[in-house]
Order: sequence, then structure tokens, then C-alpha cells
Amino acid sequence: MINGRTRLRVVANGTMTGQRYIDEVLLPHVRLYRGAVGDKFVFMDDNATCHPTLAVQDCLDSEGIQRLVWPAPSPNLNPIENVWDALGRQVAGRNYPPTNKNTLIRALTEEWDKLPQQLLDNVVQSMVRRAECCITLHGGHIPY
Repeated sequence: MINGRTRLRVVANGTMTGQRYIDEVLLPHVRLYRGAVGDKFVFMDDNATCHPTLAVQDCLDSEGIQRLVWPAPSPNLNPIENVWDALGRQVAGRNYPPTNKNTLIRALTEEWDKLPQQLLDNVVQSMVRRAECCITLHGGHIPY
């Protein structure tokens, strides 16, 4: 989001199912965040298999969380993809790259905290331009 971020949450064990997404992400984090932001809060996830389940939609509806609806094959429209790319480059460029799950989690968390807020602001603010480009290209790939 613009002017801030939450802590990075790493889901390290097992498969993320719709119910696990509800229990570990939506209810403990998204619900509280939505409450802090207020009525203008719009939640943007993606179309990972656990996200579009009926249980997840029912949970969002029951919590009054508005979800941004967007086409499945449109990662160019999700600003988090740019952030994941930057985070991955930072982790890969470390002097001592991660060698196991624990050092990877630590590296991801440390590098997340070091990402410049301006980078996050820029990718969020680029949404209008990227949406316009996607419309112009009739849903095609947006060049960077």
C-alpha cells in the first residue's frame, strides 16, 4: 500500500488451501487491516487456487471485505508481482545466499524490511497506467 506496509508473512509448511488462507491470512490479518483502513479498503489478492474458493468469498462477504475482481491471466496488473521481483533480486544478491528454509525465511524477512517505501508507492501508483495499457493491448502482455 502507499505510505506503509505490513510485516512479511511467510507460509512455510504445507499447502495453502482455501480454509488455511481464511484461518492464517484473512481473519488474523486482512480483517484487522480492513478495520483499521475503513470503508475505502479494497482487498487485492490474485487467482491462486486457494483464493477464489466459495469459502474464501463467503468469508470476505461476511467480513464486509470488498475484493478487487480482475481477470485470471493478468499478473501485469498486480503490483505485488513487481515487489516479489525486487525482493527476489535482493535475496539472490546477498553476500551469503540462503542455504536452507530457515535462512531463506530470514533473508526474505530482512530484505522485505529494507525495500524502499518509494518502490512500493511507485508500483501501487502505476496501476492506472498499467490498466490503461492492458485495455489498449486488449488484455495482452504489458511490456516493461
